[in-house]
Parts: sequence; C-alpha cells; structure tokens
Amino acid sequence: MKAFDCKMCGVCCHGEGGIFLQGDEVKKISHHLKVTPEAFVEQYCVVKNGRLYVGTDASGWCLFYIINKGCAIHPVKPEPCRLWPFFSANVKDKDTWKAAQEACPGINPDCPFEDFQSQSPK
Repeated sequence: MKAFDCKMCGVCCHGEGGIFLQGDEVKKISHHLKVTPEAFVEQYCVVKNGRLYVGTDASGWCLFYIINKGCAIHPVKPEPCRLWPFFSANVKDKDTWKAAQEACPGINPDCPFEDFQSQSPK
C-alpha cells in the first residue's frame, strides 16, 4: 500500500516554515529560474538564525507555490520539500504522523503507521 501520493495541493507550501537551503540548492534553483544566484537570494530568500530560507509572501505561501498550479521549482525543490511527508518527526512519532495525515490529502488515510515508516526514504 502506497503511503504517499502528492496531490500538488500546496498544504505543505503554506506557513512560515523551515524550508532552508543547503549545498548547491541555490545554484540549482537559480539556474532553473534563469537568474544569477545573487539575484535569486535577494529576491526569494531570507536569512534566519544564520541560515538561508525560501521566503513566503504576506499570506504565508511559499514564494514558489502558484495556487491551482503547484510548485514553480518542483524539479529542483529544496530537500525539506522533497522529503515531505517523511520528516523525522512524522516517521518517529505516531501522533505527529496522524496530524500530518489529517492536514495532507496526499498521505494515504488507509496506510498504517508502520507501512508509512517503512516507505520513508531515510
């Protein structure tokens, strides 16, 4: 039984979150957007606690989420986005997983927690 099938609904793209950038993600995303890394950082990122994060708009949406269309950088999205919903907390804690399952229509409601855990890429 498949634990997760992304619906591109954007639920995970809303809210001030922890979409931090690491490694060569700035380079990959800026190349995808056809802008310089410097322009990408200036236009789309914020620095918090010494880390570079993808910014959000005034309504709390990720700057790359296009309502009714999905992620504008989906092929090169940052690791936290690629990992969803298999975040460590969701995989380790059944109550946290249930909360994620209630919020995210892509998490199979019929999938047992143990099956969800076993399908985690990490």
